[in-house]
Amino acid sequence: MIDNTQFHNPFLDKLAARFAAAGHRLVLVGGVVRDVAAGRAAGEIDGATDAPVETIRRLVQAARPSSLYAVGEKFGTIGLTAEGRPYEITAFRTGADGTAPLPPPGSDMAADLYGDLALRDFTINAMAYDPRTDRLYDPFGGLADLAAGVLRGVGDPAARFAEDPLRLLRAVRLALRYGFRLDPATRAAMTAGAPDLARVAWERQAAEMNRILGEPKPSAGLRLLDDTGLLGQVLPEMMPMHGMQQGPRYKDVYEHTLQVVDRAAAADPPPADLTLRWAALLHDIAKPRTFSVQDGEVHFHGHEVVGARMARDILTRLRQPGDLVDHVEQLVAQHLRVGLYDAGWTDGAVRRFVRESIPVTERLIALARADVTSANPRRVAAAANRVTALLARCATLEAQAEIAKIKSPLDGVELMALFSRPPGPWIRPLKDYLLGLVLDGQLAQDDPATATDLARAWMAAQGGSTGD
Repeated sequence: MIDNTQFHNPFLDKLAARFAAAGHRLVLVGGVVRDVAAGRAAGEIDGATDAPVETIRRLVQAARPSSLYAVGEKFGTIGLTAEGRPYEITAFRTGADGTAPLPPPGSDMAADLYGDLALRDFTINAMAYDPRTDRLYDPFGGLADLAAGVLRGVGDPAARFAEDPLRLLRAVRLALRYGFRLDPATRAAMTAGAPDLARVAWERQAAEMNRILGEPKPSAGLRLLDDTGLLGQVLPEMMPMHGMQQGPRYKDVYEHTLQVVDRAAAADPPPADLTLRWAALLHDIAKPRTFSVQDGEVHFHGHEVVGARMARDILTRLRQPGDLVDHVEQLVAQHLRVGLYDAGWTDGAVRRFVRESIPVTERLIALARADVTSANPRRVAAAANRVTALLARCATLEAQAEIAKIKSPLDGVELMALFSRPPGPWIRPLKDYLLGLVLDGQLAQDDPATATDLARAWMAAQGGSTGD
């Protein structure tokens, strides 16, 4: 039983009445109808109308929304917010040639509404609800597919995907979100149409990938992407992971990666931390490129360094935000650091770990936890104890000092003045030497006199030259 009350609120009813008074109809379409029919809470409200976009804008303005903005006005869409909820109202769509499918003989549906629904992507999105008459329009069996748990393209699935190949990724996202299986014809059309994804802008692909990774179990979506040939279009760098064995007792890189992504997601409450999830997906991306066998043992020397560069290239290609790119690169580059911890680390080594992992320290810890996919209980327990011990050490040292603010008593300007030398590469190793002494507790940050003596002694030991 559909909860019709979710299709009504004072603003929406007022808006529908204004459209009706102007001789137009306003119906709810797409996700809001799908979600309410599935027993979920309605989110953004999408409407469709037989009014042209100029009329839509005039009627919406007359209803006095909180805000009004252009979403895709050249495509017939007006966006607005009212009573804290977002809306988008769009003129009924037609085909590329300006025509739309006609309803079958004997149908009492208006041709423009039927044509709009016939050009939507999936049957569960091709339903409409008229708030003036409380009538649900479902010409393509969306309700039945919702009940059966099937995702089916409207009409000819291949034609729907050809109209907008981004629908290929949207199909995966919807199947993942609802736990639906793909209709066989729709799956076949997705596989055949996978190369068409190259026509879709990278940022649009990235938006769908973010949604897939943001789900509670991203691996199911990644597997579906892989099975239909879509993963190789979006992330071709992942394909060599298949069958790449990490050793006789370990899963291959691909299966391990999917487990790490799921483990990261399981420990990541909403809203999804996409930085962590992308890092989980890409942390071993370079293993196929760094694979070697030495004395019968499999090695991936430097895969974290190569992987960091690959992660930056991949996320830049996908037009991801700069902070996400930077932080994922850092996480991939440093993802082995936590696993190297043992009780023999000095306080200085722990301080260096925290200092060098800022601002992704907490995510690095989370990634390290997720990266333990062994079936050996002792190995899992040892890894968990290692992380717990490192966290305790970090907490103790952070209580003693603000690690991120630790610096050498002498900055570059002071060192240039001390040695009467111009800027050059000689400064960095000297500053690092002094900073190291501070981190190890052998030099106070506020002791420039001792730092001066130590700097002179260090420079003398270097023969007064550090390569400039």
